[in-house]
Amino acid sequence: MSGHAVGERVEPERSALRQRLSALDTKISPYLYISPFFILFFLVGLFPLVYTFWVSMHNWNLIGGKGKFVGFDNYTHVLKQEQFWTGLRNTFSIFLLSGVTQTLAALILAALLNQNIRAKTFWRMGVLLPYVVAPVAVGVIFSKMFADQSGLINSLLGAIGIDPITWHASVLPSHIAIATMVNFRWTGYVTLIFLAAMQAIPREVYEAAMLDGASRMRQFVSITIPMLRPTIIFVIITATIGGLQIFDEPRVFDQTGQGGADRQWMTITMYIYELGWGSQKSFGRAAAVSWILFLIIILVGILNFLLTRRIASSDSRRSRKKAKA
Repeated sequence: MSGHAVGERVEPERSALRQRLSALDTKISPYLYISPFFILFFLVGLFPLVYTFWVSMHNWNLIGGKGKFVGFDNYTHVLKQEQFWTGLRNTFSIFLLSGVTQTLAALILAALLNQNIRAKTFWRMGVLLPYVVAPVAVGVIFSKMFADQSGLINSLLGAIGIDPITWHASVLPSHIAIATMVNFRWTGYVTLIFLAAMQAIPREVYEAAMLDGASRMRQFVSITIPMLRPTIIFVIITATIGGLQIFDEPRVFDQTGQGGADRQWMTITMYIYELGWGSQKSFGRAAAVSWILFLIIILVGILNFLLTRRIASSDSRRSRKKAKA
């Protein structure tokens, strides 16, 4: 009897323990599943970011290492340099020339690839081929194509009676040439993102629009674009982050890699490289410019998000008003 009574007492205790462990597992398991991401983010994202800020507050150079604490002197110094503002101007110019045309071209290509065309798998794979080409290879090839005198582009322009363009000597032509390289590499990648989003749109919506007599252009403007707004916002934000950090294409646009004789296509990232590994070898100032660029990217990203969300909300309100009317 006593053994039977003890067994009865042990069984509820085991059941209660299992319930507690099950409840604990339910609470902790989700955090364990996502913990690898946060561990990696801390190691390769957050820690380098904080450490870079710490370096920017010191007179730190490549040879001597950590120097004395200087506070925000590195920031005030680089903000007074003409090359910093030249690099910032060039960065935004190349970013706008590449980002706008890239997004528009990708939308058009995605709309074409979303149609019932022959060998569509081949064409969809084909638009991604430039993305797998090494950036340095693209830069070298396009720098030859955009050569000032004997390049392919100037030869084609000469065939139609247009004088050769000094792609490497002038500001705007050099920006156009570099933006062309960026578009060549990234337009296909963005196209596949838009294509995947287009294929997620229910076909019944298009069928209803066709029954109402809407043309293909009308369907694209009134159905496709509004339903792609989340994807467009994503593409714009990622293009902003990548476009403001452009380095490979302008770096290999000529043999010296200095951004031109007058720094006419030197970007902010090239200026950071020059500060850290160039003649100054000042890691503190390079880290200061890196943090300034980081803050600029955040501000521009937030601005893009707010503008696109406001446009989307205004369009949705307009659509509801038309539906009520």
